[in-house]
Amino acid sequence: MARPVGTVTRGTTNPNRLRRMDRWIAATHGAALRRATTPLAVDLGYGAAPWTAVELLHRLRTAAPRTQVVGVEIDPARVTAAQPYACEGLTFRHGGFEVPVPGRPTLIRAANVLRQYDEDEVAAVWERLCARLEPAVPPPPGTPHPTANAHSPTAGANSPTTGPHSPTAPYPSGGLLVEGTCDEIGRRHVWVALGPEGPRTVTFATRLGSLDRPSDLAERLPKALIHRNVPGEPVHAFLRDFDRAWAAAAPYASYGARQRWIRTIRALSADWPVRDGVSRWRQGEVTVAWEALAPRLR
Repeated sequence: MARPVGTVTRGTTNPNRLRRMDRWIAATHGAALRRATTPLAVDLGYGAAPWTAVELLHRLRTAAPRTQVVGVEIDPARVTAAQPYACEGLTFRHGGFEVPVPGRPTLIRAANVLRQYDEDEVAAVWERLCARLEPAVPPPPGTPHPTANAHSPTAGANSPTTGPHSPTAPYPSGGLLVEGTCDEIGRRHVWVALGPEGPRTVTFATRLGSLDRPSDLAERLPKALIHRNVPGEPVHAFLRDFDRAWAAAAPYASYGARQRWIRTIRALSADWPVRDGVSRWRQGEVTVAWEALAPRLR
């Protein structure tokens, strides 16, 4: 048997830690799971205990009742320990970034996995995982094609046709890779969503009552972005504008943190390509086109 691709992570996990990511996946990718002939979701690197895989099955089945979940772990001892939690629709396998499951998954979730890798390793991991996804349906004739080399974390950052405020977006079809980072109890979370063609969006999600300012989320940026939160980089400019809009919306705090957040995103969307609406903002989320935040080439 080939050796799994990757390295063992710390394995830190907690029940309900990934609830924000799970809710977002169910809301935005539930239709794709329902359409799939064999809806398969992979919880890649679930950690020292299988709580997140168990919860992913329950949450996805509220949106797509036929969904099957496979928990994949590179540490064989963790796979053995998870077996008592296997049930109809949920299995566990030893593996890594090669994703050892039959067929092409409709979803791969990799939460708090790449944080332990170097930034220059991210592109290759993304490319490998995206290649395992269910392929995209060909777009209608005349549809603009996504940027070349789209798997690179720097793809599109300096392109005149896919720059920070371009309306061009990747094809919203095929499987989905969701890769990101959160705190230990899931109050603050940032993730990148990728399709077979590469990165599509970045989502910021938080428990609004825990937030002093939006840039507090910077410490949970995924590996592709966390070292780019410096002047001159798009993600730094975005968080700066996010804080300014939050400060300007301070009068709305008397109506609650949710109303202040909604007002903040409305203002932010005047200058940044926000890809969701009020129904998601009310959850303490905002999703922005990847091209707007992609790191600049060095």
